[in-house]
Amino acid sequence: MKIKPEAILFDMDGVLIDSLDSWWKSLNASLKAFNYKEITRDEFIEKYWGHDLYDNLERMGLSKEIGSFCNTVYGEHIDAIKIYPYTKKVLDMLKIYKKGIITNTPKDCSKQIVKRFNIEKYFDIIITSDEVPKAKPYPDIVFRACQLLKVKPEKAVLVGDTDSDVKAGKSAGCTVIGVNIDADYKIKNISELNKIIEL
Repeated sequence: MKIKPEAILFDMDGVLIDSLDSWWKSLNASLKAFNYKEITRDEFIEKYWGHDLYDNLERMGLSKEIGSFCNTVYGEHIDAIKIYPYTKKVLDMLKIYKKGIITNTPKDCSKQIVKRFNIEKYFDIIITSDEVPKAKPYPDIVFRACQLLKVKPEKAVLVGDTDSDVKAGKSAGCTVIGVNIDADYKIKNISELNKIIEL
């Protein structure tokens, strides 16, 4: 039986767009600029992908200054971002639903991305980690999105691709659809949402 939520919250990176390489390159450019050793793509995926930039730097024992630099140089690596071929078609298909982006990507970078791919028109709200006290995996960003969309978290669906997304959604009380990750439902990519969500 398909579900009919009152709102759908989307993580951005890894769900709507493929930005892994742009973040890896931006982080390495920042590490190099501050004379730190660069990290491999595999290490980036395993340890840092999907987490808040400043949380990552704290875990690495590095200063917030590097994060500011990383956000500044991110624009130089935006060409490495690709939008998934099915993203716009799926968002069109879900037009009857209230929708929001909830992302740990900082506001300036998020604005550049949604503008570049012309997807801001599909969303009622876009909330970034720098607008809430704590980033995912904490539920703050989910609560904020639900508040602005005027829905209860338990009536919302969160679509994400990392452990941080699943934890944030479950902590808030949402139904969570995992993209290649275990959650209440699991899909390969968002083109399969029509199997779960009523259209």
